[in-house]
Amino acid sequence: MKTIDLNIKEKKFPGVYLLYGEEVYLKRQYRDKLLAALTLPGDTMNFSAYQGKDINPGELIDLAETLPFFAEKRVILVEDSGFFKTTCDALAEYFPQVNETTCFIFVESEVDKRGRTYKAVKKSGSAVEFIPQTESVLTRWVLGRIKRENKNITQPVLSMFFERTGFDMSNIDRELEKLLCYTLKKDVIEAEDVKAVVTEKISNKIFDMVDAISAHNQKKALDLYYDLLTLKEAPMRILFLITRQFRILAEVKELTGKGYPRSEIAKKVGVPEFAVGKYQNQNRNYTKDKLIQVLKDGAAAEEDVKTGKMNEKIAVEIFIVKYSKAS
Repeated sequence: MKTIDLNIKEKKFPGVYLLYGEEVYLKRQYRDKLLAALTLPGDTMNFSAYQGKDINPGELIDLAETLPFFAEKRVILVEDSGFFKTTCDALAEYFPQVNETTCFIFVESEVDKRGRTYKAVKKSGSAVEFIPQTESVLTRWVLGRIKRENKNITQPVLSMFFERTGFDMSNIDRELEKLLCYTLKKDVIEAEDVKAVVTEKISNKIFDMVDAISAHNQKKALDLYYDLLTLKEAPMRILFLITRQFRILAEVKELTGKGYPRSEIAKKVGVPEFAVGKYQNQNRNYTKDKLIQVLKDGAAAEEDVKTGKMNEKIAVEIFIVKYSKAS
């Protein structure tokens, strides 16, 4: 990201940019920064945009060889092309010789760093990965926005906000905007404000369900399941999310047993650091073998549904009942 900021400041741009990674919000933000620096509003003669996996690389190369019309750069934006998941030899060969008056901006969801296309950009242009931000970075970001609105928030209320939003910046941005509008006439954001307008992610309900299962609180676990069904969540998606939580539990248990600190566990598993402690608390109710069995039974339930042996709603209910019943 610093590289792009420096390029914009110095007005020196390589022929190819590749923006990729899981953090969609930042990826789009830097895409727009580059477009603002390289193009003029409404200039359709020197700016072209492509999207999807049916793009002809030869057409891109031909366009790149066309000189801009009364502009410094011809800018070609390409999004989710798939060229970097599998190798595109034509582009890989062309990137080292991109016309100096052309700038490609590729924005991709999936990238294979071993591929020839990626390596060509890495060598001849600029490949920038946008990874999920740490809790401390996101905290500073949110607090900065709240401060600019002349408001305050306590740490417990901020933690409640993050627990509801998760750590996806796009979701945080949407929910924070709602919260700031809701508290327009207030100086302090309170817990009641967060509860009133910040939408709780379905993954949080799944976490609560797994918590109820591990505590053998069958009624709560089933109530949460029925709530999700009422919200039109598909039973098999619920099962997928439950087993995903148990897979995280297994990974956290293994890393904890090896003595890794919470910060390192969070990075390796891909969860917020504050959530690691919650997973460790849940793990007190499970042995490693038990977690493996849970995952096997989850896979078996999915197989029963796919082969028509059992109704999906009932299959998930039986799974929840089995593991939430009192020992």
